[in-house]
Amino acid sequence: MNTLETILKSIQNVKVIDDSIDYKNYIHLDLSTLNIELSKLDVSNAIDFDIYIENYLTASKKKVVFGGYNEERNLYKRSAVFNDPKTEERNIHIGLDLWIKAGTLVLAALDGTIHSFNYNAGLGDYGPTLILEHKIESQIFYTLYGHLSLESITEIEIGDIVKKGQQIATLGNSAINGDYSPHLHFQIIKNIGANFGDYPGVCSKSDLDYYLENCPDPNLLLKIT
Repeated sequence: MNTLETILKSIQNVKVIDDSIDYKNYIHLDLSTLNIELSKLDVSNAIDFDIYIENYLTASKKKVVFGGYNEERNLYKRSAVFNDPKTEERNIHIGLDLWIKAGTLVLAALDGTIHSFNYNAGLGDYGPTLILEHKIESQIFYTLYGHLSLESITEIEIGDIVKKGQQIATLGNSAINGDYSPHLHFQIIKNIGANFGDYPGVCSKSDLDYYLENCPDPNLLLKIT
């Protein structure tokens, strides 16, 4: 039996945002604690962070900023969602972020059905979130799309069938997406457990091994690099 990772590597021509943008117009950005330039920015301010992303795209003459899998970030220190005094800090990102303007089309990575959706409101959270369920060969797994527009989850139902490349949503703005510069958080999940319309996209250091195993690198499927 093929592993999920092997299956993901074998799938070609996958995009999760605007299909008209070629991968040659994507550029990687390090948002980790190692980025000295980022340490000078007020990351608690979505407007300033949006300007930072726009300037980065302009300077590089690209259209999409991507990155973030298995990346330790200071970005989450502003939110109680990740900093409960009773538990270990969660600051390692386990999805892939695709930064582009609000309203951008979001596409289904693969054929599947709608597993669940929810408006995860609050500073630093996902905002409107959609999860699809997929089955390929003997593997059942899930893809999560976070930071969407509210309209994206208003006229859908659990069990709806979606096709690879079908528009399933649009990106939300900072007012409803958890107060982030507009972007898609895309994540692959093996065992979703009892989670509904939500799943951790950031983990603690002590839980990292589990989440890296349960949430394979999305680039295995997208093949941006």
